[in-house]
Amino acid sequence: MTKVKTGLDVWAAQGFSALKGKRVGAIVNPTSVDSRFRHLADLLAGTDGVTLAALFGPEHGIRGEAQYMVAVDEARDRKTGVPVHSLYGSTFESLSPRQEWLKGLDALVFDIQDVGSRYYTYVYTMALAMKAAAQARVAFYVLDRPNPLDGVTLEGNLVGEKFRSFVGLYALPNRHGMTAGELARLFNAQEGFGCDLTVVPCEGWTRDMYWSDTGLPFLPPSPNMPTADTALVYPGMCQLEGTNVSEGRGTCRPFEQFGAPWVDTDQLMARLDKERLPGVAFRPVGFTPTFDKYTGQSCSGAFIHVTDRKAYQPLRTGIAITQALHDIGPGHFAWRADAYEFVEDVPAFDLLCGTDQVRRGIEEGWSLDRMLEGFEAQAEAFRKRREPALLYASSR
Repeated sequence: MTKVKTGLDVWAAQGFSALKGKRVGAIVNPTSVDSRFRHLADLLAGTDGVTLAALFGPEHGIRGEAQYMVAVDEARDRKTGVPVHSLYGSTFESLSPRQEWLKGLDALVFDIQDVGSRYYTYVYTMALAMKAAAQARVAFYVLDRPNPLDGVTLEGNLVGEKFRSFVGLYALPNRHGMTAGELARLFNAQEGFGCDLTVVPCEGWTRDMYWSDTGLPFLPPSPNMPTADTALVYPGMCQLEGTNVSEGRGTCRPFEQFGAPWVDTDQLMARLDKERLPGVAFRPVGFTPTFDKYTGQSCSGAFIHVTDRKAYQPLRTGIAITQALHDIGPGHFAWRADAYEFVEDVPAFDLLCGTDQVRRGIEEGWSLDRMLEGFEAQAEAFRKRREPALLYASSR
């Protein structure tokens, strides 16, 4: 099996020579480790000639201790003693580094594993930090990591201007097929950040690789992303956050299983079988969440088994599931109505979809093909637009 080297492994082998003589800040989380499981914060703190001056905690915190949509507190890192600044508070403004935090820094380093889906907030933390670094005239480095879903397959529409949020800050498709480093290059050019950007590429990764091809261990980048299998279903199943159906949070297999106390499993399975969705099979399941929706209540639903990852279409599957749940649950199914990711005037489901087309289609009983109308053309337009930002070729 091919052994891929991450950007961190590449830099560690070079002794972090690019940072010698610099005061450095680092945006990190539990995935910020090298092939020997040494954390970037610890490596920088122990490197002669490098001064680790600050750490920045994105959603879930630098050691992964916070749940989703829970503010990350200001603190000191318990191991290095370095101050930790929160990049995930209670307002949209809290998502960007303050200029006073960047004062005196020479470099800001981003090293976090992304999962290849536009809802995942770390790449927007990266983008907002790039903007702040450009303003402060601080050099920005991205230590790149593979896209677990491959870098070839794209699926979904682009986020409309009205639907921009921290789960879709820029016009990306649901499954974007880019690495964090490539996205940094795209954002810098597309949004005109003017950031002094350097991407340290992976070695040995090609665009047609899935996570299992890399030889790398999968470390959960957030509390509800435990495996690479979770990442594969996430581009479709994250949309259930915009409903009152449990997406499996509070269980050992979030996003792969879903349900609610009121779901009739026989009806659900019949509806999903009717759609003839490619590359996937469903199994009836029951579970009791330990937190989040329906805590302590017995839920019925289904478990997603991906049988052919190349044929599988996670977004199409997720929309079909949401439509089925809507149709079999009259009087029970509901759209999430509270504020979501700092937005109050747009339904959470629409923010996740980047459009209101899907919700309207579900409510009005459209076919699946009609709900997805125009999505493929948008994804293909994005494929052309992203080309100058790409760093890796396919092996074929």
